[in-house]
Amino acid sequence: MTADVAGAVDIGGALVRLRRTTGLPLAFGGLVEPGRSQMRISELSGTRTDSLRALAVTSGYGLGGKAVALARPCAVTDYSVSRQISHEYDVQVAAEGIRSVLAVPVVVRRRVRGVLYGALRSAQPLGDRTLGAAMAVARDVEQALVVRDEVRELLAAARPEPADTEHGAVWEQVREAHAALRALAPRITDPGLRAELLAACGLLTAARPTAGASLAPRELDVLSWVAAGATNAAVADRLGLRPETVKGYLRSAMRKLGAHTRGEAVTAARRAGLLP
Repeated sequence: MTADVAGAVDIGGALVRLRRTTGLPLAFGGLVEPGRSQMRISELSGTRTDSLRALAVTSGYGLGGKAVALARPCAVTDYSVSRQISHEYDVQVAAEGIRSVLAVPVVVRRRVRGVLYGALRSAQPLGDRTLGAAMAVARDVEQALVVRDEVRELLAAARPEPADTEHGAVWEQVREAHAALRALAPRITDPGLRAELLAACGLLTAARPTAGASLAPRELDVLSWVAAGATNAAVADRLGLRPETVKGYLRSAMRKLGAHTRGEAVTAARRAGLLP
């Protein structure tokens, strides 16, 4: 799944949640195009026409463009007559019958990555409660994009050069990246995104797991950091666990792998294709 497609999926799901949590009958949104000062409306929910689909909104223009330029939520009670915004997109907005509308930017690392809109077909104020609910949905999208960025960066940093050997410094980066990626998984509430992340972890292992080789997710998380050279205390800090809990997972993993030491457990897991 490409970054653009994955981002569009995040936006599409967010619009459904925005309508459910705010009670607004329609929502739409999209991502800011890389390297350009505009966002494109790609996802629609509850709309009656396609007048807004693929509409390119330039930073600073219209309500969404204002949200992009200011990097903060904006709202108007009656779009067509509002003096708070410019009116380059009045035709498309009117075709959908939109009156009251809010636009909430999706901001990641101080850069606006997208905009979520919610709207009514009547002119009435959108209160703080509605705006707060829309902002909460935007925060969820921001978290998903942050995780995707971290996964992409870790994979790029961990990709070994052809000339490197398994025991080289670059391969150690692969192991550290594998452990870091698995540590991200529990932070993800979206099941699809979590599965996608764990699938990316699988790309870093040397081989497919052999028959009969199986560790619980937390056992593998702990062993991943042990393989990267972390102490039990460091593993506990990385995974947000108590040191005693880490020891318990490690003992269980060693028992399943038939190992008597931490090093033997790591070696057995690598032979089984469970670790890179």
